[in-house]
Order: sequence, then structure tokens, then C-alpha cells
Amino acid sequence: MDGGCCPTMDLLRSEPMQLAQLIIPIESSRHAISYLGDLGLFQFKDLNAERSPFQRTYATQIKRCGEMARRLRFFKEQMKKAGLSPSARSTTGNDIDLDDLEAGEFFYSAQSSAAAQQRQFERQHSIEKSIDSPLLLEQEMTTDPSKHVKLGFVSGLVPREKSMTFERILFRATRGNVFLKQAVVNDPVVDPVSGDKVEKNVFIIFYSGERAKNKILKICEAFGANRYPFTDDLGKQFQMITEVSGKLSELKITIDAGLLHRSSLLQTIGHQHELWNLLVKKEKSIYHTLNMLSIDVTKMCLVAEGWCPVYASNQIQNALQRASLDSSSQVGAIFQVLQTKESPPTYFRTNKFTSAFQEIVDAYGVAKYQEANPGVYTIVTFPFLFAVMFGDWGHGICLLLATLYFIIRERKFSSQKLGDIVEMTFGGRYVIMMMALFSIYTGLIYNEFFSVPFELFGPSAYGCRDQSCSDATTVGLSKVRGTYSFGVDPKWHGSRSELPFLNSLKMKMSILLGVAQMNLGIILSYFNAKFFGDNLNIWYQFVPQIIFLNSLFGYLSLLIIVKWCTGSQADLYHVMIYMFLSPTDDLGENQLFLGQKFIQILLLLLALVAVPWMLFPKPYLLKKQHEERHQGQSYALLHGGDDPLEEDHHQSLHGHEEFEFTEVFVHQLIHTIEFVLGAVSNTASYLRLWALSLAHSELSSVFYDKILLLAWGFNNVIILIIGIIVFICATVGVLLVMETLSAFLHALRLHWVEFQNKFYEGAGYKFSPFSFALLSEEDE
Repeated sequence: MDGGCCPTMDLLRSEPMQLAQLIIPIESSRHAISYLGDLGLFQFKDLNAERSPFQRTYATQIKRCGEMARRLRFFKEQMKKAGLSPSARSTTGNDIDLDDLEAGEFFYSAQSSAAAQQRQFERQHSIEKSIDSPLLLEQEMTTDPSKHVKLGFVSGLVPREKSMTFERILFRATRGNVFLKQAVVNDPVVDPVSGDKVEKNVFIIFYSGERAKNKILKICEAFGANRYPFTDDLGKQFQMITEVSGKLSELKITIDAGLLHRSSLLQTIGHQHELWNLLVKKEKSIYHTLNMLSIDVTKMCLVAEGWCPVYASNQIQNALQRASLDSSSQVGAIFQVLQTKESPPTYFRTNKFTSAFQEIVDAYGVAKYQEANPGVYTIVTFPFLFAVMFGDWGHGICLLLATLYFIIRERKFSSQKLGDIVEMTFGGRYVIMMMALFSIYTGLIYNEFFSVPFELFGPSAYGCRDQSCSDATTVGLSKVRGTYSFGVDPKWHGSRSELPFLNSLKMKMSILLGVAQMNLGIILSYFNAKFFGDNLNIWYQFVPQIIFLNSLFGYLSLLIIVKWCTGSQADLYHVMIYMFLSPTDDLGENQLFLGQKFIQILLLLLALVAVPWMLFPKPYLLKKQHEERHQGQSYALLHGGDDPLEEDHHQSLHGHEEFEFTEVFVHQLIHTIEFVLGAVSNTASYLRLWALSLAHSELSSVFYDKILLLAWGFNNVIILIIGIIVFICATVGVLLVMETLSAFLHALRLHWVEFQNKFYEGAGYKFSPFSFALLSEEDE
């Protein structure tokens, strides 16, 4: 049955899908894949799964894209070091291709903007050679043989941390026959070997004799001391200092010009980096997709297969025609639908509001193709069940204000990288908004504002019986006017005689909500069976399940409503227990309506009949259908010889068609037991709505009475301020964070276990089209 034939069912069912084949000329293949990526409605199948990535046709192009991505990452690291960030805005159009980017033509704008610095850099080109070498070249100190030199000396720099050890070793090695002078260098010095800045001392050693000189040179080498030649002639010393100072000045100018040129280049690259990065990612994804296509026998076309929604057929064909025109291809691409027995992927069209609710369902399991989608009902039932547990309109307003902040600034947050917790909260902002709105609604029903009741909808219906009754929060109240118009009467929160009724109200309301939601789940199982034409499940699963559930718990719900309407004092626990133990006994004061005993006996019999109804007929009917389907096919083949391989093949085929009645019966038995026991346990599980609502209300009351009111009673401003701060922290930390998370998880469990297990298998797989919109920052 086509899910699109019934307009009322489109919200429940996934989009109708089809398996399509594309035959694309090679010259237009890249354009076609690019346009399909922009469209984002075609999921390609890998037709080359047996090949490794290196054996595929476009492995070279992917490697080329990877190299370009590596260069862009290098630029990004350099920008990060320089304190720059890539700009989200681009100054260049979208008509860039990978060839232009790889050739470097788009760095021309950066070069032209730094032309002045480049010309200055070229004038100083002859100085660059000295950057990678020590400041002064090491050379031996030579003396004129005609002159008699009494003392020699060695000068240089030694790491400061080694200076004391260096001095002691020199003294011991030369037995004190040297003179060492050290001075601290104020600024760290770049070590010519490691390139790191190190704190050093400058030293000069005077010695006498070649033997002492050799020892000193070896010690300097062992300690990593950098030796620099220095003359003892004052005139030459002044000349050398002047030359070094000039070189340092020239080098500083060169380095400053280089840094300015580098900064200018990085700023220009920063304006284009995001565009280039996206371009490389698109190109890489295009070639990855092309590697999934097969080449036809003529080697002139590429063949692709994949899934697409039925409604997207015209859009895909238009994209293929546009690709043929833009590539000047003389042959157009072909789009044709294939017939298949494969299960299609599941695709629901969602928006920013419904996507978060759909993710809640998909976390349990992706729906089978055109299976009834629980996400439609989750939009309402999930926040409502949360609100039943979180009912306080003061807390609901706080939750609403917090989520409105994310909604109002969603454009800003959607373009930023957020932390895990903030990202999760931002992604579920509309879910939280619905939870907050429903919490305000249920809070108004419970009449709780931070646990404090208010007379918002008129005065209370209760008052004092006589003039001596001065405390309206104790026993002694009587009804003096009409019933409170909306929600719980404010006096119920303070009257101990009425408080049990409030708890009873919440408990019975939880049962009503649970039975209603479980009935909805069984009704959806009927729609599933009807949609797929499964009459066996309609008559032997849906009908007995709806009878069993409502014969027991549906009847209990009816009794609750009748008791509320009539004001009866009947004990419903007694009624339900003795409905099983003594169904024929007189009900006495527990009778709520005429004919109640007969109806109870009838419902009990229906519940007992529903169990074998679920268990026995379906396996036998499945066996009968199988026999009718394969009637006349159980003949034996005539073998011309004793061929064991042919005989094994025949036996395997025969075994494949054999119906395993025992396996089917055991499966149905397990399913029946699970439903019968689950009907009891699931109904009890909905009492968590009452339990968490009670816990939330009591915690709010404790924080209000024991913190805020207690601090107010001291009549001290400092204690009051401290009490308010503690109250706010406790409210935010416990009630608005921990209780929100707790109620969220319990609502999640009620949907996954108690609701969805009635009709939802969740055994499908999600539609994952090739789309440029899905490219993430981490996808390299």
C-alpha cells in the first residue's frame, strides 16, 4: 500500500522512497554530483564495496584534496599563533575551483597588498643568510708569530644553569691557572643549535699556554658553551661592536618587515579561509561519491544507484539536465526507477521545531519504512508527561525564560562551537520550551508557585466554620461558596484533612494518563497492521489486546471517573481485588452504579478469553497460510545420477521453505506473556508521574519553609540576604536542573517502554543523502 495515497496518514508515515539508477556521462559526472550535493535528496549506494580506497578511480584526486586540506590547516595554525581568526565573511565569489586554489592565484591579492613590504624585504635579501647562522662566525684566534703573546683568552656564552659547574670544572682542570669572568645577560638569548630562548651568562677566560687552551676548548664544547671570537685591540673592538650593532639593526628591520608581510598575508588568507576550506571539503566529498559509482562497459558513462524520495524525482532530473548543459555534454544523463525487494531507508521531513522530538524517537530506534511514527505524538505527550511530574508555574516560567534566551539568539549560537552540555541544551531548545509551557499549565492546575498557592481564579471555596476559627490552614474548614473555578483549591495545600485527597487526585490522574497512552499505543498497532494489510495482527493481536487492557485497567479508569463525578466513598482497591477473588459476592457500599457486578463478571471473562485468543490462533493460521502458499511445490526432483552436490542443494532449498511451527508458537507465547505481565507493570509504572510530582512539590515546600521563611523570621537583613541566595541556589541547582533532568528521563522511559513497545519496532535505518549541508567542521 502506498503511504502517500492517504493524506491523513502522511504525518504518521515516512516519505515514500524509490530505488533509482543514474547513468551519467563521464564529462558531466562531477557537475552532476555537485548539483545533487546541493539538492541533498539522493543517497548513493556503494557499487565498489569490494575495492579498497586506493584501488578506486579517483584516489589521486582525493589525495590531492587531502594535501590541500593539510595546507589550509597549516594556515589556520599560523593564524592562531598570530592571534587571528578566520573570517566568516568572504570577499570572493563562489566561482572558485580547486585548480585555481592549488595554483595559488588567490594569494595574489595578499601579495599586492603587501607590495611595499616585499620590495623592502628584497632589498635586505643579502642579509637573510645570517639568520640561520650564529651571530659571529667561529674562527680561531691567530696571533702574529713575530709577537710574543703572554696570555690568550676565550669568550662566549654559557647556559646560566651550568655556569657554576662550568667554573668549578675549569678551575680543577687547569689547577687554578685561568682567570674567569662572568656577567649575566639580562634578556634570554636564542640558542643557535636548538633555536629556543635560553638564559645565559657571558664569560671570558684568560689562560697561558696551548695545553690550557685545549682543555678550555674541550670543556666549552662539553658544556654547550657558544664561543665567539673577540679581539684585544681597542680600535678593532669598537669597529666590531659598530658592525654587529649595524647588523642587528638591519636584521631587526628585516624581521619586522617579514612579520608585517606575514601578518598581511594571514589577514588576507583569513578572509578567504572558510571559503577555501568549504571548497576543499566539497571537492573531497564529490570524489568520494564518484568512487562509489561504477563504470559501464563502454567506459563512457558512470552508473549510480541509490535511494531518493518519490517527490524528488523531478528535482533530481532537473539537476542532471543542468549538469549536462554546464559541462557542454552532448549526451544527457538518464534517471530510471528500479524495482527491488530491499527495505528502503526511512525519511521524515522535519524542521527546527520537530527535529528534536524526532531525535528522541530515533534514539530508541529508527522506524521501519512507513511504520507509524511516534514522533508525531511525542510533540504533545512527552512535554505533557514531563509537566505532570514538574508541575509548578513558577519553575515553568524560569525554564521558559532560559530556553527563550537560546531561541532568540539561535542564529548566533548555531554558528558557534558550543560545549557538550550547552550544545545539547541548545539542540533541544524547542523541547524545553514545550516542557516549560506545559509545566506552567499543570502548575496552574496544581496551584503551585514555588510551592506557594495563590487565589488566581477567585477566592477559595472553603472558610472557617465559626468565629473561633482563626487559622485557615488547619482542620475546621467548611465549604462556604462555589467550587474553585480552575485547578486545585488553594486551601487544599494547607489543610491536612484535604491533603490526602490531593495526593489521591494525582495518583488516580497518573493511572488515567497511563491507560490512555497505552490504549493509544495499541490503536497505533492497529493502524500499522491495517496499513501493511496484516489482518492476522488486527484480529489476533489488536482485538484481544484492547479487550484485555480495558477489561481490567480501562474499567479501573471508568470507576475513578464515576467516583469523582458521584462523590462516592467506595474503596476502589477493594473493588478490583475482589473482582478476581470473589466476583459473585455482593459489592455492598462499594457499588458505584447499577449492574456493576454483572459488568465485572463479563469483563473478567473477556480478559480470560483474550489471553488464549492472543496465543493460539495466530501460529496455526500462519502454518495454514504457509501450506496454502506452497501447495503443490513439495515434489521431488528426478536425478539422472547420484550427484551429492545437487542433492544437497535440493535439501537446502527444501529446508529453507520448511515452516518452523514450534519456533513460531514459542515466539507467540513469549509475546503473549510479555503483554499480559506488561499491562500490569506498565500501568504501575505510570505511578511515577504521581511519585515525582509529590517529590517535586515537597522539595519546593521544604526549600520555601526551611530556608526562605526561616531566614525571614530572624528580622535580620544579612540573614535574609543569605537565605535568599541559598534559596535561589537550591532552587536552580536541585529543582531546575536535577529535577528537570530526572523528570525528563522518566518521561523518556514512559515513552520508550510503556508507550512505544505496543506498536513500534524501530528496526529501520535512516535516510542519509549526499548533501553539502551536512559537511561539518571536523569532516576532513
